[in-house]
Amino acid sequence: MQAAYITLSILIVIASILLTIVVLLQNSKGGGLAANFATGNQTFGVRQTADFLEKATWTLAIAIIVLCVVATFVIPQRSARHSNIKTQIEQTVPVEGTPEIPVTPVEAE
Repeated sequence: MQAAYITLSILIVIASILLTIVVLLQNSKGGGLAANFATGNQTFGVRQTADFLEKATWTLAIAIIVLCVVATFVIPQRSARHSNIKTQIEQTVPVEGTPEIPVTPVEAE
């Protein structure tokens, strides 16, 4: 189970990095980083590039959500002996006797 969780965690990180790159490449109203890649726009056309980047954004976002949900089901669980703190506290050995607090009498002046 732990290997599956680690694998899913790595996939989530990779998908997150790719999503960040795809979002930065999108052409915003101010030009964005996509304006620097003129050869890609000439080869595929501006509209096809924008469609691809939008589809990639949605695909990666959905993939991250699905991977996160699946990862919650494969989180490695601790053994039952360590997971229940209340049981551990109840099973502790009580201290013998009650500590006595020394009380000094208050003398009236």
